Amino acid sequence: MELIRLLKEKLRDGSLRTAWHEFRWLWRYIRRYHVTIIVHILLGVLGILMSLAGSVASKYLLDAVTGYKTGEIGIAAAAMAGMMLGNIAMRGVSSRVGAILNIRVQNEIQAELYGKVLSADWEAVENFSTGDLLNRLNSDANIVSGGVTGFIPSLISGLVQFVGSFLIMTYYDPTMTVIALLSVPVSVLSSKVLIRRMRNYNKEMKAIYSEMMSFQEDSFQNLTSIKAFGITDLFAGQMRSKQAHYRAAYLDYNRFSVRTGILVSLLGLLVSAGCFGWGVYRLWSGVITYGSMVLFIQLSSTIRSAFSSLIGMVPSAVSISTSVGRLMEAIEWQEESVKNDQELSAEGRYTLSLSHVSFRYKDGETVLRDVNMVARPGDLIALNGPSGEGKTTMLRIILGLIRPSEGTAELTGEHGEQYPISPSTRTVFGYVPQGNSVFAGTVAENLRMTRPEATDEELWEVLRIACAEDFVRELPGQLQYQLGGRGKSVSEGQAQRLAVARALLRRAPILLLDEATSALDEDTEARMLNNLMSSGMVHTCILVTHRPGSRRICTRSYQLWAGEVTEEMGVLS
Repeated sequence: MELIRLLKEKLRDGSLRTAWHEFRWLWRYIRRYHVTIIVHILLGVLGILMSLAGSVASKYLLDAVTGYKTGEIGIAAAAMAGMMLGNIAMRGVSSRVGAILNIRVQNEIQAELYGKVLSADWEAVENFSTGDLLNRLNSDANIVSGGVTGFIPSLISGLVQFVGSFLIMTYYDPTMTVIALLSVPVSVLSSKVLIRRMRNYNKEMKAIYSEMMSFQEDSFQNLTSIKAFGITDLFAGQMRSKQAHYRAAYLDYNRFSVRTGILVSLLGLLVSAGCFGWGVYRLWSGVITYGSMVLFIQLSSTIRSAFSSLIGMVPSAVSISTSVGRLMEAIEWQEESVKNDQELSAEGRYTLSLSHVSFRYKDGETVLRDVNMVARPGDLIALNGPSGEGKTTMLRIILGLIRPSEGTAELTGEHGEQYPISPSTRTVFGYVPQGNSVFAGTVAENLRMTRPEATDEELWEVLRIACAEDFVRELPGQLQYQLGGRGKSVSEGQAQRLAVARALLRRAPILLLDEATSALDEDTEARMLNNLMSSGMVHTCILVTHRPGSRRICTRSYQLWAGEVTEEMGVLS
């Protein structure tokens, strides 16, 4: 009746349904590598059977040594040694197979999650911190791969060890078996409490750890600012505060685990004393041999150890379940809808138009209100306005990363054909984001990200247009110069010019520059923009900028204020 009540309770709160979905997700990897998993399981089981056979052989060896069957000493010793060596060999091979399987599954899960982050709907990913994503990509993927390659084989091996020891002991002395199993009821009851508490602790600690990883990454990326403002002590204090939060949760769980472990250990000690006492009594009564006595002690320890291991797998199961849920949440993000039926050409000339566009984020914040903007071939447009007024949001709409809440955004071709803005229209845009977007690698590798087949001559051409040729030629190795992550080995202005060259190499007709000239002096900015518009590679350029002077080099200017856009005419210098 109690079991039925528990099942009804789990059905009501959705726990069983969730567990079933998680298992089905995990089953994909189990099925994909089922042959290797089966081999891994068989090796583990074979090693356990050899260990049990070695225990039985030790009984006969002791009996032979103590005078019961002296003629069997050689056979018993050989059997015991053979089983021990076989067990060692099986464990070694099993460990190797498990390692190969684990790294394959881990890499596949990470690759799937990484690909999902890259292809998912932008707003879905934006809701998660970088630390949380990294935690899922590394920690959760590692835990789940360990579940596929280690948990199931360990579970089956533990069951075989428990059942095998139970059967051998029952064969020689059923009473000893009963004594050895006295700890089972308490262990089962404690595991029931442990499962519930463990899942809650896992979720809490993963959330805290993800927050701490995000804080660390932000700190390292803004290390120059932290040092410049002299606020290293402030950030060190914040780090200690986050560590204290994690430490409190960790130690709270540890306290619970220690108490549970002490209870189970005390029970195990009582059971061991009972087994030992019963064995001594049976030996004193002449019912069993010395070999049987040693066998009973070994098997009683093995039974308790196997059962404790099985109970100890409960926290691992909960941890795996928690990580599976976190991975499922990410992998089930809605993907961007990319259609290949739109015949957009990088050689085409397109008019970009936003008509009565409004946008609000999922949290309800309204960023744009009834925005109208047109960018035609030949236009160099400045998009001005204070920070936080929606300029970057407009570029996200243009790139198809987000969709307008109201209004339309579309491209119009030379012959009047219309293409609603979507991820599919992204092919006609080149884009340079805010901040330093240089990746670790050589200058050539950074540039060729947008066009891998580009020749060195083409690289030098876009560097010249972006006013970056001179400083690249002065670098050791020139195109093969090794850049640090986020362009650490070049200045901010140089990094921006490399990013512009990379976007230009794509040869997209519309170029979007999001504060991409903020670190350049006005003369260099003007020269680069003139180069872009006269290069023939770019038909339209939209420049997001805070500089009032940028309007003088543009054909038209749009001012964004409080989410609304007004057009101002500019003068092309």
